[in-house]
Amino acid sequence: MTDKFDKEPADSTPPASTVSKEASVRPEAIKAIPVRHYGRYVSAVVVLALVGLLVNAFATAEKIQWNAVGDKLFDSTVLAGAGRTLLISVLAMILGVVLGVILAVMRLSKNPVTSWVAWVYIWFFRGTPVYVQLLLWFNLALIFPMLNLGPIYKDEMTDVMTPFMCALLGLGLNEAAYMAEICRAGLMAVDEGQTEASHALGMSHGKTLRRIVIPQAMRVIVPPTGNEFINMLKTSSLVYAVTYNELLRATSTIGSTSYAVMEMLFVASIWYLVMTSVFSVFQYYLERYYARGSSRSLPPTVFQKVKANMLGLGSERGKAA
Repeated sequence: MTDKFDKEPADSTPPASTVSKEASVRPEAIKAIPVRHYGRYVSAVVVLALVGLLVNAFATAEKIQWNAVGDKLFDSTVLAGAGRTLLISVLAMILGVVLGVILAVMRLSKNPVTSWVAWVYIWFFRGTPVYVQLLLWFNLALIFPMLNLGPIYKDEMTDVMTPFMCALLGLGLNEAAYMAEICRAGLMAVDEGQTEASHALGMSHGKTLRRIVIPQAMRVIVPPTGNEFINMLKTSSLVYAVTYNELLRATSTIGSTSYAVMEMLFVASIWYLVMTSVFSVFQYYLERYYARGSSRSLPPTVFQKVKANMLGLGSERGKAA
């Protein structure tokens, strides 16, 4: 009984001349024909037409005095209001971040009392509107006419709860509830093995948070925190209700006396857009800084994008020449 095997002949190697001919013949380049997306062109034309109609409607409106917008854009009252908006936003955000970190640690604590208190705080301030909380602080004197802290401090509540203090507490304490959840998510994103390893090395719980957990959690905490601050700049317009003279109140006062109500609202919108745009750039670079340990290549900056586009245009022109 013999097994059958397929064997190639010994002289199956093609001649050298055949190999050289096959190597010299190159395949033809593939001519890729791009797919035409006519729907994209149509939708782009429709969108541009609608935007053009909207811009033309506002630009040609007879009752809008656009020269008043330019005249009042850098008015001293408007600039002072924009400065107060920025001030109350920064201070309220600092209060919210500090208190939010404390609440997040309390929320993750194994102590049921501190965890429950933090949960109730977050539940209340996230469940009620900011406008209502501002009015509660503003009318606190109706319940407590005097603020009596014993030998430390004693004064009338109306003198304590100034418009600035009402705005600060109303915005800051509300923001702390949201920052507590953001910080809690960031702390929980750090692997528990990091905490166990630091405890095995003899580090205390507080030192572990400062040196190990919080630096790693910042990568998760920073992006939504920047978004919260930008939202705070816009939410600060609600302190109009407690008579704090911020940007919206300043422009509204000018509009009511000069009968240029819409024009002054446009001025306020421009300044809000300027402030949010500037801090959006800061947020981008801050996120880029904390992304160093998580991504292999950092996202390009604005200047790097411009440089890459210019180099790309230069190379295309060189090829065309």
